[in-house]
Amino acid sequence: MPERPDRVAFSLDLSTAKCKQQVVDRSRVTVDPVRLNGKHWASRRPTRFLKSRGEDERAERVIADAFADKADCERSEPTLNNFSYEHDNELDPLRGAYHESFVENPLHKEFLIEKRTALLCIDLQYLDAAPGHGVFKDSEQSGVPIEWQKYYFDRLESTVLPNVRQLQDVFRSHRLEVIHTRIQSLTRDGRDRGKGHKRLNLQCSPGSREADFLEQVAPDPDGDEIVINKTASGVFSATNLHYVLKNLDIESLFVVGVYTNECVETTVRHACDLGYLVTVVEDCCATVTPELHEASLATLKDRYARIISMKQAVSNVQRLVAMP
Repeated sequence: MPERPDRVAFSLDLSTAKCKQQVVDRSRVTVDPVRLNGKHWASRRPTRFLKSRGEDERAERVIADAFADKADCERSEPTLNNFSYEHDNELDPLRGAYHESFVENPLHKEFLIEKRTALLCIDLQYLDAAPGHGVFKDSEQSGVPIEWQKYYFDRLESTVLPNVRQLQDVFRSHRLEVIHTRIQSLTRDGRDRGKGHKRLNLQCSPGSREADFLEQVAPDPDGDEIVINKTASGVFSATNLHYVLKNLDIESLFVVGVYTNECVETTVRHACDLGYLVTVVEDCCATVTPELHEASLATLKDRYARIISMKQAVSNVQRLVAMP
């Protein structure tokens, strides 16, 4: 099979409204080596164009046409929020319909007021979220470079775990359901595991340290909180969670946990397909690189879920839900 041609990345620097070109060396590709002016690509995705070498002039014309009003570009800050609505509609003609149905849907507010919203905490356990344990027991053999491990665990310790705990406490104080998922087999030898986990040799037995939740965000022992065990990426495809949520009359989910681009994203997509209104709390999620985290959120945003911060989530609950 012939090698793919080199790829050329084009971006528009909104501060100067000039087209820039960057040739990607495929031999050095790791996760996503393309950065725009030091920023992660996902934060400026409406300005990205990928094409084969030899189409330079056509790509430049496309970019120039998309941002013809240079004065507007120069007046705008070079961030996604300032121009995404106008130019996303050019690149994604269905964006408005999805945004209205899933992001601006007034049922988000109604379900929260009626306490038909739950917090779903995904896989915050020793298997995949604790240094020196589970998949990170041997840091040199984990498959994740040391510098990426440092980023991941720093984000968990400094941002994700404190934020998740604060959000859990707010849900608990307002008598909203807090539900936990974790990777754990039914059997000690893991023969019931999903085929994907068997191929990955991913095993988490009942009673093992890897199956334990991180203490900071573990289920409240006095709160009778629901724990769902799974042996696949998506919790809906591998468990009875949908049945449980329907029994609880839950119609809306706030989702937090790890990894953003794996179990979190899979669960969000399935939840949306099953009819739930989904909110992803961005600074309550993490994966092993910022590029993967941001790319996953960019895919989910305006298609499958609202993307908000922990402070916004807390404010929504405190403003809309009556204290018991």
